[in-house]
Amino acid sequence: MEALAELVMGESPRWHDGTLYVSDWGTGTIVAVAPDGGTSVAAAPDPPPMCFAFRPDGRWLVVSGDRLLIGTPFGPLEPYADLSGAGAHWNDIVVDGRGNAYVDAIGFDFGGGQEYPAGPPAPGVLALVRPDGSVSTVADDLAFPNGVAMTPDNRTLILAESYGNRLTAWDVAADGTLSGRRVWAALGDGVPDGICVDATGAVWYADVPNRRCVRVAEGGAVLDTVELDRGGFACMLGGQILYVVANEWGGVDATAGGRVYAVPAPAAGAGWP
Repeated sequence: MEALAELVMGESPRWHDGTLYVSDWGTGTIVAVAPDGGTSVAAAPDPPPMCFAFRPDGRWLVVSGDRLLIGTPFGPLEPYADLSGAGAHWNDIVVDGRGNAYVDAIGFDFGGGQEYPAGPPAPGVLALVRPDGSVSTVADDLAFPNGVAMTPDNRTLILAESYGNRLTAWDVAADGTLSGRRVWAALGDGVPDGICVDATGAVWYADVPNRRCVRVAEGGAVLDTVELDRGGFACMLGGQILYVVANEWGGVDATAGGRVYAVPAPAAGAGWP
């Protein structure tokens, strides 16, 4: 396992057009990571970015507070959608091959105080943002929704429920709506954060408290495990390289020591993000 780059507090790795981009929550920026590990600031929105994802047309959508911004790396960002009426405390995002964005909100204030969570846990939601910017809630009663991914055929959405210790899936209709909610994989003591799908249909999930990144098949069988020296926050496949973003977890106000690790993977990435 190779440490590719250093950050303050990393999240949301995305591979696009041969470049790895990562959100550095510690600096309030999204950075591009060069092959030699150097970083350059590709965006610095206000409020600071949470997660982001690329659209099929190459532009990206950035979660910034209770809104989505649209733009391109190293270019200006403009308003795209208002999320304020659909949920609270927005987190992760995926954009599918049709240009539909799915954004989840954890539903409570996890990071607003000295202790964590800052308020009692509450159910989260998943919102659909269509290419015209309209927003609708497509799933609710989620136990800390976190990483979210779409299969290559645009027909199955998979979501990490961190407080549910599971990956949950839905069937996706042509209009972007969801049905057939089910447990895709029960993870035992696994606490899934960021996720990605590979070409075999397996899912990698990063795990903060267990300091690892795990590859599972539908049904929950463990296929591979990458042990980490710090908490695994998110992962992304770029070709047959698994990029894992990990941090030294110290609670809401003391997480630092961000690293991007590069690990050979048994299968290439597929689907979205």
